[in-house]
Amino acid sequence: MEMIWVALASTLAGFIDAIVGGGGLIMVPSLFAAFPDKTPAALFGLNKSVSIWGTGMAGWQYQRRVSLPWRAWWPAAMAGFVFALAGAWAVTQTPPDFLRRWLPVVLLAVLVYTLVKKDLGQHHQPRWTGRRETGAALLIGASIGFYDGFFGPGTGSFLVFLFVRVLGYDFLRASASAKLINVATNLAALILFTSQGLVSWPMALPLALCNVLGSLLGSRLALRHGTAFVRWVFIAVVSALILKTGSDAYWA
Repeated sequence: MEMIWVALASTLAGFIDAIVGGGGLIMVPSLFAAFPDKTPAALFGLNKSVSIWGTGMAGWQYQRRVSLPWRAWWPAAMAGFVFALAGAWAVTQTPPDFLRRWLPVVLLAVLVYTLVKKDLGQHHQPRWTGRRETGAALLIGASIGFYDGFFGPGTGSFLVFLFVRVLGYDFLRASASAKLINVATNLAALILFTSQGLVSWPMALPLALCNVLGSLLGSRLALRHGTAFVRWVFIAVVSALILKTGSDAYWA
């Protein structure tokens, strides 16, 4: 029964994550509720081993339909990979407790800014090209990669927001770009968890298939309905993240 519940959660997580990120908001609590006897590290490892497939499928779907500056994004993905490993190492040295209280505040600022700036991300107007775009993408990939390895909640939503606000992308292209970075950071975490024997592949593979199914549905819906749809899903996911992280930080 637990596997059926988690399989449904994995499908929904893949659906949401493909549109704007935030699938962990669904998947991680579901895993903790379904398997209370497993260690947190094992459940986080399971989450990464599942979500990377859905994120990768969404990225593949987007790149077939949305043009992206690949010369800028490959270096950014590599930076995300390296700094996610660094963040994962850092969390073994310093508990990320101080981030728990700041995260809801930062997410609230992101939400308010997005609501106030109604034209934010509605049009694709890149601010830079060439080396400048690559440099900005590298900084975003490195900083969010480190955050994902060190703490993690809201990684996809932060990527989307920064691509919109800093680089001038519309929400659809920002979501497509976020997938490439997110695959790299998830891969770094997955390598770390696998090396420590924390991934149960017999359990992960069927959940990964469900996640891919949800991802296919979500990416197709985003491509069909475009930027305005992705923007509203972004607002909904960030709002949910504020409630979840705020509850964890101040009322847990």
